[in-house]
Amino acid sequence: MNRAIVHIDMNTFFVSCERLTNSELNGIPLIIGGGERGVVASCSYEARRFGVRSAMPIQMALRLCPQAKVMKGDMELYSRLSHDVTEIIQEKAPVVEKASIDEFYLDITGMDKFYGSYKWTDELARRITKETGLPLTFALSINKTVSKIGTGEGKQKQNLEIPEHLVQSFLNPLSVRKIPMVGDKTFQLLSRIGIRTIKTLSEMPAEALQRMIGQNGIELWKKANGIDSSPVEPYTERKSISTEHTFSQDTIDIDKLGRVILGMVEKLSYQLRSEQWLTSTVTVKIRYANFDTETKQCRVQYTSADHILTQTAMDLFDKLYQRRMRLRLIGVRFSGLVRGTYQIDLFNDTEEMLALYQAMDRMKNRYGFDAVMRCAGASFKPNNKDEILKRKK
Repeated sequence: MNRAIVHIDMNTFFVSCERLTNSELNGIPLIIGGGERGVVASCSYEARRFGVRSAMPIQMALRLCPQAKVMKGDMELYSRLSHDVTEIIQEKAPVVEKASIDEFYLDITGMDKFYGSYKWTDELARRITKETGLPLTFALSINKTVSKIGTGEGKQKQNLEIPEHLVQSFLNPLSVRKIPMVGDKTFQLLSRIGIRTIKTLSEMPAEALQRMIGQNGIELWKKANGIDSSPVEPYTERKSISTEHTFSQDTIDIDKLGRVILGMVEKLSYQLRSEQWLTSTVTVKIRYANFDTETKQCRVQYTSADHILTQTAMDLFDKLYQRRMRLRLIGVRFSGLVRGTYQIDLFNDTEEMLALYQAMDRMKNRYGFDAVMRCAGASFKPNNKDEILKRKK
């Protein structure tokens, strides 16, 4: 039995959410993002016609489209509406994967025997828009890769169904940029040897691609040929992430405690960005030598940036640790999580800060968490004994 995989993309989601609450924003170029030195989190189709794109510096976006209205953005609103959409989908679909705050995969294999897969998906899409007021695009095909590419093409045309016998003819004329795993560097590398369309890429020997690109070469060749066996992973909302450190000897060393907090925050912040979460609540926990345990928490604007979360955690620790007794344990927890499609708080941080975090995360992804760290936090070396990562479903 061929799989039936749906990809749903909530069109210009942040913009659509803002327009729900303010109809005066309809039809005008709109940019959601930070201040003058921030970056674009989302933009309307009216702004895109001028060349504005997500992750572009705000200043550049305004040079391209000076008449655009810039708004800071409301992650609490976006999170609430995303939750509403998720509940509607989960009520109807047998298997749902929430890939981000505005993106979903559905496995509806076998639905065609009873109802018709495309008809079922179309009715679900109409219900989502009717109950939330939010527009969306969907594509239905045999796997996640083809369906995701399909929604990208559908935004310019209509919702698409791409059956197995039409997959290759659908993919062939498209740019290799349309393949989800192809970034700027890979595209430039392929372009230099004349590979610009998926058809050309699909006809290239897989072994040659592997020699040129590395281990991902085989995976790229498969995607160009419409092959993707990755499953739709059932979605479960995570409520918090945390870590605790138990000292081998009780301590009152303030500098040491500060370094441990910094290291824990840096690790959890990297985990947030890796899994595309933003947090709104920071909690610090301490346990004294006599086992008395105290906690203090603080709300922050949604973020996953180390420098913001570190300062918040240190301020909480200073207010919490008043008894000057030895400590045996210290912990940090991030809660009030929402999905974010970007790695740091685009509503507050500058393009330089964005570039710094992206560069650090690339090094961590490639060489491990310890590859690059702040000096003060480098003494924190988590291990199975000292660190407990908790998932609260």
